[in-house]
Amino acid sequence: MQLYTLILICVAAVLVFSLLILILSRYKKCPSDKIMVIYGNVGNLADGTARSARCVHGGAAFIWPVVQAYQFLDLTPLSINTDLKNALSKQNIRIDVPSRFTVGISTEQGVMQNAAERLLGLKLSEVQELARDIIFGQLRLVVATMDIEEINTDRDKFLESVSRNVETELRKIGLRLINVNVTDINDESGYIVALGREAAAKAINDAKKSVAEREREGSIGEANAHRDQRVSVADADSTAIEGENDAKMKIASSNALLRERQAEANKLAVSAEKIQEAQAQEASYAAQQIAETARALRDKATLEADVIVETEIKKRRMELEAEADAEQSRRRARGEADAIYARMEAEARGTQELLTRQADGLAKIVSAAGGDPAAALRLMLADKMEDLIRIQVEAIKNIKFDKVTVWDSGSGNANGQSSTANFLSGMMKSLPPLNELFGMAGMQLPEFLGKPSDAVLDAVPDELLGNGTGDDAE
Repeated sequence: MQLYTLILICVAAVLVFSLLILILSRYKKCPSDKIMVIYGNVGNLADGTARSARCVHGGAAFIWPVVQAYQFLDLTPLSINTDLKNALSKQNIRIDVPSRFTVGISTEQGVMQNAAERLLGLKLSEVQELARDIIFGQLRLVVATMDIEEINTDRDKFLESVSRNVETELRKIGLRLINVNVTDINDESGYIVALGREAAAKAINDAKKSVAEREREGSIGEANAHRDQRVSVADADSTAIEGENDAKMKIASSNALLRERQAEANKLAVSAEKIQEAQAQEASYAAQQIAETARALRDKATLEADVIVETEIKKRRMELEAEADAEQSRRRARGEADAIYARMEAEARGTQELLTRQADGLAKIVSAAGGDPAAALRLMLADKMEDLIRIQVEAIKNIKFDKVTVWDSGSGNANGQSSTANFLSGMMKSLPPLNELFGMAGMQLPEFLGKPSDAVLDAVPDELLGNGTGDDAE
C-alpha cells in the first residue's frame, strides 16, 4: 500500500513537472529585431469577425498548444537598388533616375497585421522583389507628374512626393519606407546638361555684371570725391574773393565819406563842383562794386562749370564702357520716339491753335452780327465785296478793242433811238449791275447809289444814244 502510494506520488510529480515544462516551453519571448506572429485561434475582432493573427513586438506571449502556432517576421532593413530608366516625365522627355530605397517591416499597429497576412513565410529576397516592383511603379508615377526642372532643382519636393506615394503602397503589405537616396538624374536628350550649362553661364554673367557694377561704383565714387574737392576749393576761393570785395567796398565807402567831408569843408568855394565830383566818384565805386560782384559770380560759375563738365565727361566715359550695346540701342530708340512725339505734339498744338483762332474769329463775327449767322455771312461777303468786284473787272480789263465801227443809217426805232444808242445800251446791260451783285450776297444798295439797270441807261448822255440823224460814229 505504501509502495502504491509512493508510485502514485511519483507519477503525479512527473506529470506536474512535465506540465510545468510544457507550459514553460509554450511561453515565447519576441526579440527586438523580430515580430512574433501568433495564428490559429487568436480570438475575434471588435465587430465579431475572426482575427487572422496577433502580432507581438518587444514582449512575450503564451502559445496555446494544438490551437495556436507562431512564426517570426524579420525586421532587418532591406536595401533596394532601383535603376529606373527611360521614365517619361511630364514634358514627355525620358529620364534615368538611379536611386536606392531602404525599407523594412513596420512595427505600427495595423500595418504589422498587413505584414502578418501578406509577408509571413516569405524570404527576405522575396520581400525585396515585391517591394522593388511597388517602388518602380510609384517612382514612374511621380516622375510622370513633375517637370524635369522640378526633379532636378527641387530634390526635396521630388523626394517628398516619392516618399509619400511609395510609403502609401508599402503600408498595404506591411512595409515602411526608411530612406530614399537619389544618386543622379540623367536624360537621353541632354536637357538637364543644358540646364546646368545655362545655370553656370548665368552665374558667370551675374558675377561679371557684379564686378562691372562694383568697378563702376568705385569710379563714380572717385569722381564724386574729386568733384567735392574742387567744389570746396572753388567755394573757399569765392569766399575769399567775397571778403576782399567787402573790404574794398568798406575802403571805397570810407574814401567817399572822407571826400564828402573835405567837400563840406570847401563847400563855400566850390561846393557845387565838389558835390558833383563826389556823386560821380560814388557812382564809379558802385559800378566797380557791381563789376567785382559780377566777376566773382562769373569766376565761380566758370569753376563750377569746369568741375561739372569734367566730372560728367568722366562719368559718361565710365558708363559707356560698362553699359552694353543693348542699352545704347534702347536709348536711341527712346530718343527717336521722343523726337517724333515732340514733333507731332508741336504740329498738333499748331493745328489746334489755328483752328482755335479761326473759331474765335468766326464767333466774334457772329457776335458782331447780333448772333444771326445769316447776317454774319453777309458781313463776311461785304468785307470781301471789293475783292469780288476786282476779280470781275480783272476778267474783262485785258480785252483790247482796237477799233469799233458803227454803221448807223440814222433812222430810229419805235422808241426813237438809233442803232448806236441800242449798241451802247446793250453794252451797259451786258455788265452785271452792282445792285444784282449785292442782291446775290443778301444785301441791298442804298437808293441814292442807283436803281436797276434802266437807271444806268438814263445816266448815259443823249448824244451817245443818238437822235436818228443818220451820222456815222467811230
